[in-house]
Amino acid sequence: MVKIVAKYLFTGRGLIINNALLEYDEKSGQIISVDVAKQSDLTDYKFYDGAIVPGFVNAHCHVELSHLVDLFKQGTGMDGFIQQINSLRETVDAQGRIKALEEGMETLYNQGVSAMGDISNCSESFDCKSKSKIFTRTFLEVFGTEEVDAPGVIESVLELQKEALKYGINAAPTPHSCYTSHPKLIQMAAAEGLKSGYISYHSQESSQEEDMIRYGKGELSDDYNQRGCSVPKLNPDGALCYFLEILKPLVNIESGMVEENVILVHNVTTDQASIDAAKRVLKNSYWVTCPMSNIFIHRELPNLPLLAENDLNICIGTDSLSSNTHFSIVDEMKTIQNAFPQISMAQMIKWATINGAKAIGCDSQYGTIEVGKAPGLVFIDGVVEDQTGELRLTEQSKSVRII
Repeated sequence: MVKIVAKYLFTGRGLIINNALLEYDEKSGQIISVDVAKQSDLTDYKFYDGAIVPGFVNAHCHVELSHLVDLFKQGTGMDGFIQQINSLRETVDAQGRIKALEEGMETLYNQGVSAMGDISNCSESFDCKSKSKIFTRTFLEVFGTEEVDAPGVIESVLELQKEALKYGINAAPTPHSCYTSHPKLIQMAAAEGLKSGYISYHSQESSQEEDMIRYGKGELSDDYNQRGCSVPKLNPDGALCYFLEILKPLVNIESGMVEENVILVHNVTTDQASIDAAKRVLKNSYWVTCPMSNIFIHRELPNLPLLAENDLNICIGTDSLSSNTHFSIVDEMKTIQNAFPQISMAQMIKWATINGAKAIGCDSQYGTIEVGKAPGLVFIDGVVEDQTGELRLTEQSKSVRII
């Protein structure tokens, strides 16, 4: 048994314990007890002058794109990003790509990620993920703007799913977004993915996406027209409502809602009308923010206070190293804190732990510090109290895995 004392302990459910005593089994990592430290407890322990939190859940990552770090220009918008991904994705050979993703997984684990919702477009990450200590739910993302191609795309992704299952990976198809997939393909991929209980969808990631769906104009729309790709039919209510209309044939007949977990990623342009529409269709929605990626590509951030005011299940992801400079959940939280100082550290820890665990279906093991669970333990240093007594991250704050 190992005994540690922390200046602050975040349980993952919003509760903060000051001067906390925590005991865990060294071999299994299972939590044995959590309490406030008493003077009589202060023998044979290690003290952490900062915050102890549950292992993070990175709710949205593309680890297979790790070889693209430092190759992309920033601030190009979605049309510029798509052009870069098309031209740069295979500029590194297979051996180099696999080496980069293995290093990415190791970095994620060492910085405290215990579980992850990861996107795959091929099989290159399967072996690494099957051997990693990180629990991974893999979303096999599909693309295709032409209706005629949809059946073949689905046939191909189902073969990829069979390959993933051979590695023991939790994997299922998922649609990418409204602007990269024909409505028929979105519906077919969603139907396959929902059989597993989970889909992940890039939603309202940029103003360019909204301009394409609402008005049929803008840089993204122009780019697709120039390349001869079919563009989505207009929906004046916006991109999320466009997606919800496609999902409606998949709702549960009795409840009238999609009951499986639907993970909406980015949500940069999400407004109140979009939220209200989602609440009418999605019983279990999760709203992932990847703030550093959003700044990298669009110089935009989602209205997180609005999402929080609506009591949505907010999660945190890092996205990929094609649209981020590094993997760090703490740096994502710093970005949120700097933009929205009214959002507390306790809220962000909840987003980065239990909400993500629920989103990808691993909350029985991960996401909270509770007796009997083995979520992993992470130390965050550089945590200070502000003038109001609220805990804050500093520029020096970083995370490291304890167990």
